[in-house]
Amino acid sequence: MRVSFYRYMLAAFAAASLSAAGSALAQVDVARSTLTATSKQMNVPVEGKFSKFSAQISFDPARPADGSAQFSVDVGSYDLGDESYNDQVRGKDWFDAKTYPQATFVSSAIALAGGNRFNVTGRLTIKGKSQTVVVPVTVTQQAGVQAFDGVLPIKRLQFDIGTGEWKDTSVVADDVVIRFHIVAARK
Repeated sequence: MRVSFYRYMLAAFAAASLSAAGSALAQVDVARSTLTATSKQMNVPVEGKFSKFSAQISFDPARPADGSAQFSVDVGSYDLGDESYNDQVRGKDWFDAKTYPQATFVSSAIALAGGNRFNVTGRLTIKGKSQTVVVPVTVTQQAGVQAFDGVLPIKRLQFDIGTGEWKDTSVVADDVVIRFHIVAARK
């Protein structure tokens, strides 16, 4: 049970590290958007989902350098599908949600990477620790909305996710993959 909890925690950590870009202060449709984190516990993938997050996005694909993205993720909303695991993930060894209730991403630059792909650079902060990250994002447009899809690999230990006995990466890997699908109204 502890091993499974750790795996779920790691996935949650990754998910907290969300980043993307959007449309000119576009309204994000949280109901149609997803943010997940996948980790490996004993080499078995474990995925969790964040159910509460908000975003402020400003993005025009013709002028990506003028865009910006800010995300705030409620780390206490991470769901591994089992309430006992969820409670452990919220605890001090993992997210410490009482002390650090939000994980954030704030962009500093958006650059065209070719076609409908962009690289979004910014600061990811989880559990009071910040790292500069570059997030590859694919933007698609249709029927009044823009969708931003991306994958961000992170190292959980850089953010003190999994302290004490959970620092041992032989049970829960250090690598976490955050995946997001953000849907926003197109301005």
